[in-house]
Amino acid sequence: MTKLILAGPDDLDHVLRLLGDFHAETGITQDEATRRAALAPLLDGSPHGCVYLAGPARAPIGCVVVVFGWSTAFGGMEGKIDVLYIRPGVRGRGIGSEILATLPKALGAAGLAALHLDVARDNDAMHRLYAKQHFRARDNILRMTRKL
Repeated sequence: MTKLILAGPDDLDHVLRLLGDFHAETGITQDEATRRAALAPLLDGSPHGCVYLAGPARAPIGCVVVVFGWSTAFGGMEGKIDVLYIRPGVRGRGIGSEILATLPKALGAAGLAALHLDVARDNDAMHRLYAKQHFRARDNILRMTRKL
């Protein structure tokens, strides 16, 4: 079973490295200063989100960033998996499935009413992974974004 550890300020370097790898792999262009500014509040206990490290604390194999909001449609606090990253060398071993099975239980016990995630329309492997963990596309919902 893959251990999930709530990350704190002392984990910033690990999380920066993992998030940098995720950004490089997914084509997100962001400098380290911006990445640091986005992560530091979450590691310091911001009510807007949290970060979990996957695997051993000294040598994590991945991370999950969850951000929080409020939903009248779901009747309370909701979360969105902003990042789910597993190092390429350990993928295909069920680690993502373990995380997606464990995380909703923990967040639900803490009062979360719904957990969302975004997935590229053409990423069939991730669609299958998420569907196995009971994530479903919402009928007639297309998430639209305006960058500010």
